Amino acid sequence: MIPARGFIAGFRTLFRSFELLKQPGVRLYVVIPLLVNAVLFAVTLAYAFHQVTELREFIAAQFSQQWAWLDWFLWILWPLFILISLLLVYFTFAIVANLVAAPFNGFLSAAIERHLTGQLPEDGSNWKTIPRELGRAFKAEIIKFGYFAVRGIPLLLLFVIPVVNAVAPVIWFFFAAWMLALEYMDFPMGNRGYTFPEERRLLAGQRATMMGFGSATLLLTMIPVVNFIAMPVAVAGATRLWVEQQHRIETGQPPDVAA
Repeated sequence: MIPARGFIAGFRTLFRSFELLKQPGVRLYVVIPLLVNAVLFAVTLAYAFHQVTELREFIAAQFSQQWAWLDWFLWILWPLFILISLLLVYFTFAIVANLVAAPFNGFLSAAIERHLTGQLPEDGSNWKTIPRELGRAFKAEIIKFGYFAVRGIPLLLLFVIPVVNAVAPVIWFFFAAWMLALEYMDFPMGNRGYTFPEERRLLAGQRATMMGFGSATLLLTMIPVVNFIAMPVAVAGATRLWVEQQHRIETGQPPDVAA
């Protein structure tokens, strides 16, 4: 029963954190990630549209010259190609956006913690620490990407294994939820000086709560337009989760399900 309640507590924390983004002293740090998201998405989408258009014209020309009798097949293949292209654009955008916005998310997390507790974390980010934070954030994102790739790429094989492929989407959903929990909990915990291996070890003791929080974050990123604010909301939710559950996370106690 406790794991289910922990999952619900983690899930609810994300949606209780929207109001944190409107607080004085926090709003400035929300605007920067939003601008980063908007600019990167516009550039990525424009580039992808240009490349896809050129590729379509090239493929259509090849079909008309050499395989005209297969022209009907192009109309079947093209929607699938568009879907795959959109998925690649989305994941590329997400990776790049996280890399670029990571230092500012550290500042956002510190500002939210100050709002919730009245004080900054001892190792928290501020404008004077930008060079150090840029290096730390970039290194952390590369380590997290490596952790994801080592586990995520083999999991792709589940989609081609008969019978197992029926549950592959569910496995992938919860794997992605766990990765998002690690991604965003890194900001409040990184501000405390924790390394990524230390974070994984501590958060594994609160897996149900983290899976609930990660699942809510993943669902938020799937909603068009709303997904633009998913990043700052997730940073706010992770920081609130850390502030409310810090002692339990560090000591491995069951989560406070009343949170």
